Amino acid sequence: MKTYQHQFIDRETKQVVTETLKSDKLISKVYSSVRERTPALFNAVTSARMTDFLAYVNYDVPLSTKFTNPLTYAETLNINTDELIDPMETLNTARKMFERKIRFWETRPMTKDQFTVVSPADSKMLFGSFKTTHQLFIKDKFFSFDEIIGVNSKWLKTFINGDFAVCRLTPDKYHFNHTPVAGVVKDFYEIDGIYHSCNPTATVEVLTPNSKNKRYVTIIDTDVPNGTNIGIVAMIEVVAMMIGAVQQCYSKEKYQKPQEMKVGMFLEKGCVKSLFNPGSSTDILLFEKDKIEFCEDLRENIVRQDASSRFSQVCGKTIVETDLKVRSTIARKKDIK
Repeated sequence: MKTYQHQFIDRETKQVVTETLKSDKLISKVYSSVRERTPALFNAVTSARMTDFLAYVNYDVPLSTKFTNPLTYAETLNINTDELIDPMETLNTARKMFERKIRFWETRPMTKDQFTVVSPADSKMLFGSFKTTHQLFIKDKFFSFDEIIGVNSKWLKTFINGDFAVCRLTPDKYHFNHTPVAGVVKDFYEIDGIYHSCNPTATVEVLTPNSKNKRYVTIIDTDVPNGTNIGIVAMIEVVAMMIGAVQQCYSKEKYQKPQEMKVGMFLEKGCVKSLFNPGSSTDILLFEKDKIEFCEDLRENIVRQDASSRFSQVCGKTIVETDLKVRSTIARKKDIK
């Protein structure tokens, strides 16, 4: 299988960046020849047991001699060590580095505008619409609308003709998820599944991999006092290869007094919500029809012709990710005239 470079737009600099995709050749082989010729082996690779094994080998074994110390490892991944909370010498395994805490209240500032949606993660984001008349109608490309929150979910009708955002985290990213909106938890549940990679190749090769993976669904009603006031929002945390689970650890104040996600909780916007275990992973946000409008710069970036994106192969049109920070504004309440 021929692979192409994958590029994204850096939101801060507006520059086109070519992504170095970890284990790209191996993943390309697994998702092409292995999947086609030896499906039993492919199923084993994307199983929970293999995910646990790969996570242990890659993230729990003390840092090898390849990385002489945690600082060198951090530099290899281009991690900003100035924003870390824990002393560098304590981050002596890849898992500890992956699950690092940062001073997000200082390094990831957030707007005070009540009616905005913020990014749930340090991630590369794309977005689209389920409405057929929309310019970015890409239903059932990155996930199956009918599957993503459960085929029998009572919430499916809520998001018909709505909008969505897909936030792809890579191994070098800060892996705590934060609440994108303020509101009350109306529902929370887990959907079992397998463990596809979130490398763009998997999306190109496998039909809607995000809908097949294990995932956690949080339904948030924002039309409440002090809420974001954009209707019902779904936040779906999708596990991936080398990620076995998501720890729910909502903290109203920094990382203090973490709580499990429960129906009836009020979530403040921008707070720590959960933690992905090591690997790469994805957050998906679903919005009701005509409730939000994505930021102008994101709308411009997604159709930029000067960037080469593998996702354009999936969609049959130009669609480019934007690399952005957690708690940065991605959308605002739409003014209906």
